[in-house]
Amino acid sequence: MENLHIGHIIKAEGNEFTVKLLSDDEGYNPVISTSSSSTVVGQIGSHVSIRQSGVHVLASVTSTWESSDEDKTSRFLTCMPLGEINENNRFTRGINHYPISGAETWQVSEAELQSLFSSNADYGFSMGHLSKHSDVEVYMDPNPLFGRHLAILGQSGAGKSWTVTSLLQNTVKIMPNAHIILLDLHGEYCWRNENNKLKGAFSPSVMRYVDARDLEIPYWLLTYSELIDLLIDRTDPGASIQIAFLRDVLLTLRKQANEDLVFDRLSVDSPVYFSIDDLLLHFKKANEQQTDFGKTKGALFGQFDEFLVKLQSKLNDARYDFLFRPKRRKNSDSLEGLLRDFTGLTDPKRQITVIDLSPVPSDVRPVVAAQLGKLAFEFNYWNPKRKEFPIQLVCEEAHAYITRDHDEKYKGTRIAMERIAKEGRKYGVGLTVVSQRPYELSETVLSQCSNYICMRLTNPDDQQYVRSLVPEGQSDLVSILSALGRGEALALGEAIPLPTRFQVDAPFPTPNSHDADFYNKWSGETFDVDVADIVNRWRKQIR
Repeated sequence: MENLHIGHIIKAEGNEFTVKLLSDDEGYNPVISTSSSSTVVGQIGSHVSIRQSGVHVLASVTSTWESSDEDKTSRFLTCMPLGEINENNRFTRGINHYPISGAETWQVSEAELQSLFSSNADYGFSMGHLSKHSDVEVYMDPNPLFGRHLAILGQSGAGKSWTVTSLLQNTVKIMPNAHIILLDLHGEYCWRNENNKLKGAFSPSVMRYVDARDLEIPYWLLTYSELIDLLIDRTDPGASIQIAFLRDVLLTLRKQANEDLVFDRLSVDSPVYFSIDDLLLHFKKANEQQTDFGKTKGALFGQFDEFLVKLQSKLNDARYDFLFRPKRRKNSDSLEGLLRDFTGLTDPKRQITVIDLSPVPSDVRPVVAAQLGKLAFEFNYWNPKRKEFPIQLVCEEAHAYITRDHDEKYKGTRIAMERIAKEGRKYGVGLTVVSQRPYELSETVLSQCSNYICMRLTNPDDQQYVRSLVPEGQSDLVSILSALGRGEALALGEAIPLPTRFQVDAPFPTPNSHDADFYNKWSGETFDVDVADIVNRWRKQIR
C-alpha cells in the first residue's frame, strides 16, 4: 500500500484541501500501478483519501498545477472533500473531523473504490461502471432513487434517452413488479417501422404502448380550475363573470348526469361525467337571454361571446376529439378502465406503460400532461394500499410542459407536477424528469429532486442552474459537465454512496433516438421521398 502514498496537505479549508505531492527525491511517480490497473496521479475527478490520527476523509481532485523554484519543481492538487470513511470502510457524507496540514494523502485504489460502492451491491441495481475504472460497477439504492425523485439532465445528443432506457430496463429486470408510466414526447421509446410493425426500447413482455389520443383523457376529468385554464381567457374583461357562471353550470351538470350514483358529497371538481354539449348550451342560452319579446336583455346577455367562440372552435377541431369527443369515456363508470390502462393493470399486466404524446397537438399537450400527472397522484392518493403499489412517472422533455415560465397555459401542468414533487413521496408516487434545458424547468420540481444524473451540459445558464440545485458541497463538481463524453454521466444524491462520474451501460434494445447519418445518406444511393404521403399524414395528423 505504500506505493499509493502521493503527498500531504499544506492547507485545509471548509470545502477545499490543498495537497503538495511528493517531490522527485521523495519518490514521486506520475503513474501508480496496482495489480489490476494504472492510475495517473492528480487526474481531474479521481479520488484520494486523507489520513491523519484515525481521521479518514475521501476527496475528489478538482485541479492540479506545479511551480518551479530554481531547479526544484513542486506539484500541487486542489481537492474537494466528499465525506468520511469509517473503520468498516463505509462512506458517509459530510465532514465531522477535518484533517490539518501535514495529513498524508493517498491515491484510492480500485479495490477500495469497489468496497465503497459495495454498500448498494446487494440491490444488484447497476447503472454502469466508473469512467476511470471499468471493473468497478456503479450500484444505486432504488429506494431513494425513485422515492425521492430523480432528474436526468443533459444537452441534446449527450445520451439522455439511452440513460432512461438503460435505467428502466435494469429496473424491470431487478424489480419485475415495477409500475412505471413514461411520457414519450417524440415517439422515441415505441414506434412503428417501415412495415408498420410496432417496435420499442423495451421487451413486449414488460411494455404496453398507448397513443395518448386512444387513452382518452376526457374533458370531464378536468377540475374547475383546469377547465378555466383551457376555456377562458383571463385577459378578457368578462373573464370574472365567465368563471363564476362556469362554476354554477359545472356543478349543476355533474349532479344531473350522475343522479344514479350515490355520493355523500359531489363537488365542482369531482371526477364524474357531464355533457360538454350541455355546457355549451347553458352558456348560449344565458348569452342570448331576452325578455319582454326582446325588449329587455338578460343580465348575462353578450357576456360569453368570446367564451363561446373559443369553446366552439375547439369542439370543431378534429385534433381535440380525443379530449372533447371521447369514444369510450362517455360515463363516470369508464374511469376505472382509464386507470387500468394508465397503470398497466390491464390483462396482461405490464410493468412499463409508454404513453405516446407525439400525436397530441402541441398547444393542448400541457393539458394532457397535467392530467397524466394528476392521474398518477390521485390514483395513489386514494389508494389505501399505496405503500404496496408505488408508481414512477417519467417525464421526457420535461422542460416543454413543466416550465418555470408562468404562462397561464402551463399553469395546470406545473401545479400537477409540483404537487407530485412536494407530496408524492408520502403516497408512493415518484417523479423522474428528463430535460436538455434544466434552466427552463420548474425550479420547484428540480429543487425537490434528491438525485441527479447529469450528462454533458455546455450552456452556462444550465450549468449555473444545476450548480445552485445540487446538494451543498457538491456544486464544484458541476464544472466537469462540459467535459463529459457521450453516454457518460455524473451521479449525485442520496441513491449513490458518493458523487460519481461513470459510463452508462448501453441499453438493449436501444431507443429510436439516433442521429441521422448525413454522410452515408448524402453520399449513397439516391433516395426518393413520397411527398404525397407526407402531405396526407400532415393533413390527417398521422405520424
